[in-house]
Amino acid sequence: MRVFDQIDAMTLDRREWHLWLLAIVFIVVLGLGMALLMYPTAFSSPVILTGTTLRKAFFGFCTLTILLAGYLLDRQLIIRQLRRELLEEQARNVAIRHQASAELLETLPGFSHFQDRLAMEYRRANTTHQPLSMLIISLSPSHLLSDLKEIDASYGDAAKAVVRRLRREDSIYMFRPGVFGIVLPGTSGNDAYRVSERLAEGLRDASGASDRFAFDLRVVNYPEHTASAREMEQVARSFLPEGAIAARAA
Repeated sequence: MRVFDQIDAMTLDRREWHLWLLAIVFIVVLGLGMALLMYPTAFSSPVILTGTTLRKAFFGFCTLTILLAGYLLDRQLIIRQLRRELLEEQARNVAIRHQASAELLETLPGFSHFQDRLAMEYRRANTTHQPLSMLIISLSPSHLLSDLKEIDASYGDAAKAVVRRLRREDSIYMFRPGVFGIVLPGTSGNDAYRVSERLAEGLRDASGASDRFAFDLRVVNYPEHTASAREMEQVARSFLPEGAIAARAA
């Protein structure tokens, strides 16, 4: 139960410093009061306080000690409660971020949808004599990330950073966890490299100062690098797990 005023969680550190400062001041005051009250007993001679004034000072000293002990106990209990609430709130925020990242990754279409979109865009590019580019993003999580949920969250943050920098006609697909494919219709090789630089900047921001993941960007363009949609698909298929490739070949 809170006896004194309530403490805002946002000012917890400042309040804790005030608490320790108050404790130091009261310790000094109580130490001086004890020395003053014990002086007549130790040296058998009164100093300043005598008679009724000495008794009032004694009871006041005892009351001040009890109030200080109660106040410090109340403050410590509140600070302990607030720290527990902050940890719980932090855990909830982390869980919400993990859930949002997982939901985003689940909404991304897979490799089969990529094959259909690539074939359609290739036919269009071949008919209209326009270029077609493809980007492959491969992420490698940091060795400091041991929790699978944290790794998935980093992948989700990377996907969000990429989606924010794509055009409306561009499309992104998830081949497997940590590997994304992007189809860029009507984009030449030089323009695709400029897009990759823009995406690399967003990925560096998503990785953060702790370098949650490293990334590799590969640009494939038709007709500069490949001569058919099948060749582009083979490049994308090389990023799939071997078991998935064998299953599709069967």
